[in-house]
Amino acid sequence: MSESVQSSVIKIVQELLVDEKQAGPITPAMISDKIALALMLKPQWAQEVDRESVADELIRRFSVWIGDDTSLTDDRGHEPWLDSSRKEEWRYWQRYREMIEKDLSWDIADKLDKSTDKILGMLEDPLREGQWSRRGLVVGHVQSGKTASYTGLVCKAADAQYKIIIVLAGLHNNLRSQTQIRLEEGFLGYETNSTHDALKRVGVGLIDSDMSIKPNCATTRADNGDFGGRSANPLSITPEQRPWLFVVKKNKSVLVRLLKWIQAHVADSVVQDGEPTPSTARDLPLVRKRVTKFPLLIIDDEADNASVDTGELVVDENGKADEEHNPTTINKLIRRILNSFSRSAYVGYTATPFANIFIHERGETRNEGPDLFPSAFIQNLAAPDNYVGPATMFGLASPEGRTGHVPLIRPVEDYQSGEEGTGWMPVGHKIDHVPVWSGDHALPLSLREALNSFILACTIRKLRGQGRKHCSMLVHVTRFNSVQKILKSDIDDYVKHARQTIGRGIEDGDALANLHGLWTRDFLPASAAVRELGLGDVPSAELAWQDILDTLPGVLDDLEVRMINGTAKDALDYEQNKEQGLKVIAIGGDKLARGLTLEGLCTSYFLRASKMYDTLMQMGRWFGYRPGYLDLCRLYTSPDLIRWFKHISDASAELREEFDLMANSGATPREFGLKVQSHPEMMVTSQIKMRSAKTLNLSYSGELVQTVTFPTDHSALNRNLVAGRNLLLQAGEPNQRSTVKADFDGGAKEWSGHLWRAVDVSTVVDFLDSYSTLSAAHRVNSKVLAEFIRKMAATGELTQWTIALLGTQSGESYELAPGISVGMSRRKSDSDTGSRYSIGVLLDPTDESIDVSSAQWEAALALTISTWEKKGKKSATAPDAPNGLALRRIRGEGSTGVEGQPEKGLLILYVLDPARAGEKEGMDWKRPRNLKGAPPVLAFALSFPGSTSIIKVPYKVNNVGWENDYADSAEYIVNTVAWETINETLQQ
Repeated sequence: MSESVQSSVIKIVQELLVDEKQAGPITPAMISDKIALALMLKPQWAQEVDRESVADELIRRFSVWIGDDTSLTDDRGHEPWLDSSRKEEWRYWQRYREMIEKDLSWDIADKLDKSTDKILGMLEDPLREGQWSRRGLVVGHVQSGKTASYTGLVCKAADAQYKIIIVLAGLHNNLRSQTQIRLEEGFLGYETNSTHDALKRVGVGLIDSDMSIKPNCATTRADNGDFGGRSANPLSITPEQRPWLFVVKKNKSVLVRLLKWIQAHVADSVVQDGEPTPSTARDLPLVRKRVTKFPLLIIDDEADNASVDTGELVVDENGKADEEHNPTTINKLIRRILNSFSRSAYVGYTATPFANIFIHERGETRNEGPDLFPSAFIQNLAAPDNYVGPATMFGLASPEGRTGHVPLIRPVEDYQSGEEGTGWMPVGHKIDHVPVWSGDHALPLSLREALNSFILACTIRKLRGQGRKHCSMLVHVTRFNSVQKILKSDIDDYVKHARQTIGRGIEDGDALANLHGLWTRDFLPASAAVRELGLGDVPSAELAWQDILDTLPGVLDDLEVRMINGTAKDALDYEQNKEQGLKVIAIGGDKLARGLTLEGLCTSYFLRASKMYDTLMQMGRWFGYRPGYLDLCRLYTSPDLIRWFKHISDASAELREEFDLMANSGATPREFGLKVQSHPEMMVTSQIKMRSAKTLNLSYSGELVQTVTFPTDHSALNRNLVAGRNLLLQAGEPNQRSTVKADFDGGAKEWSGHLWRAVDVSTVVDFLDSYSTLSAAHRVNSKVLAEFIRKMAATGELTQWTIALLGTQSGESYELAPGISVGMSRRKSDSDTGSRYSIGVLLDPTDESIDVSSAQWEAALALTISTWEKKGKKSATAPDAPNGLALRRIRGEGSTGVEGQPEKGLLILYVLDPARAGEKEGMDWKRPRNLKGAPPVLAFALSFPGSTSIIKVPYKVNNVGWENDYADSAEYIVNTVAWETINETLQQ
């Protein structure tokens, strides 16, 4: 069956089904009827089409749901302009939409249409006269379709008459080439190739080939096809010409050439009173003239990577400073290019809500113009429900541990030996390291298993009818090219040995036994679990092992091992082999980690961490869409990285929730930027981004802070119990004993525990001063919290506290203070080794409502429902309880008819039982080895009411310990607070 025939049948059936959606859900029987109808139109197709495959694809498409984007906007100086009348003759978008409908449902294409309309409409009308500039940011998810979004935006911008469109595409040639290829398919309609003159149509060019709308392009897909390279086109531009596209790297030399060309050949108006040339920037072209005839759009892919002036040092794969990618220089050049146009728009795309772009503002200068902060808008893209993101991979934190995750992660611990700096691939290895596992095996057992897992995944995909799809494996363990070459040779040898023994049937007993064992103990249970979760469109029937055996030799013959070295060839190989599908094991470092999409990624072996916290999320190439093969995917990585990814996943989800609430309340991008800058999570993110010490100014207003990492040292645990005892003694007699009844919902909700009201702030501050938090506790530093509360109390906020000691009726009773006992709670430990007891989450979500009034509850519930409605409703059932963000907002700032109470804070205590912190064993629980003989663990959560106060507390972070590729001792991660500096600041 040809791909074109199948695509044609799917497109016709999809169009027939669109009208049926209005009458009710699309059923498999309805799809089958419409397929039969489509085949009647062209009977010869019936001989070529696999009806079952067509039906499966249509069922998948009509099962995918996507919510609505949310936006923060600032319309000052903006003139609304985009309406249906402007879109009547839009041909670039129309042909792109027609192209993507071959792979996407109409619903998803409609959402993309709506989303890109919204983004374009928040920019300025390119036909508007005068001088204007707009800055915006689009926050997507890693590997979730940001390319489709900005390709749609490019098409619509060109339709609307933006004449010069520059796409900044990563740091390396492979990503620039991959972006160029995708824009050739989605916008240009032809292949840019300097080797021949004949025009080869691709993508949208096969749908609408009218030469009168053929866009111009100044770059090509070749390795030297960047602007100013040997294959770049000689350029001249006139106002009546069709739009020009530039796809360029974020590289100093390239951007300098582009800026020089703009100043020499496009700019037409002299800038008055030019800025004197500073001594530090004499090598960069200045803005001496401005372009007044052409409106400019810059799209910055991975906007937080290299575009933002962080002052950090960028190093290459040999550990040397890389001036070509110096963020300060790149930032200046992007802003100077924007400042060279009287009418300009900048849209950044990123996948991390903790993007540098929110944090680093350099203000406006005469030569560079405004900074890149997205002052006009921030758009948060919704992801379809078939997107496999951090929450699917790592689950969601809950009191019972992490829930809802797919069982596809395999911890790797054999990459280094117990002795620091030794073993196969130890942390902090140098450029001359030679990786050797043992005398018998060059590769560790975990990597051999990962390679076998990939071989099985390719084989099973072929048997599932996906043999012509790309299959990739990622191996990312070192940034040094020299070490990667040795690793490539060792993996090559492993694959060759498997090919020879299994392919020829000679001495293949051990190899086949290993594969069969992995299939039985790993693949069969994982597929069953993913199928039960209803994810990934996993076929209902399992394959027979004999079928796998018969298919293995052919798969091994197709397998290739490659180093990803940053050239255009990396991307071109996928493009040139798209008909038969590549099966490739890709070995690389930084050039592989960020941006470049590994098509059909099945297996990842990932050990290196980045010094850049938000880059960790970007390195998650395993996120994305895995239709029909999610159950075959595996992530092999270190326990430290699993812990970090879980933490980042939770923090990002929390900030997106904050974004939605602020969008619902009409907040501006600047207000969100300030929120990110002062967010407690910056205690973690900033020190990993910064090479030198810096004082952050943090605010906890409207935040929930909870201890999730505790020492295992018995003396420290006992000291914290004493701190809790003293707290309750100072608090006096509880207002409610043993059972706490809710003030809302008719008192239906009850807690097991005790409640104190109107406790003086000094009692809470004394407790925090005497409680010991680990430096590895990320956001929870008891001393910083105490200082913040003191500063707020001095302004009349957080002066009175509600204290709750909560437990469970089923837990063993523990007397924390005389006459005050509680049933100890169970919180599962992430690990039973090491010097920390770490849990997923402490607080049960309902516990934050323990002291809210009925009016506060109703107002917070109304706010929660309102935010849910604006995101688009997947479920017909609205939330029946307010979320924590809404509760904290209403408690502190109030609402219509509900008075805010910013003076009231909430402290909740829990006593955790170390004897029940491990895995369940029969009817009981195991005690983790690192908690052997440990006393109960006192944990706390602080729920801060929302506040309009600008009070912040200084927190000094230092990156001194972050010298290895990642800190495997978490104590390196957050340095202790420099109290002398803080106290000096406060006294001043």
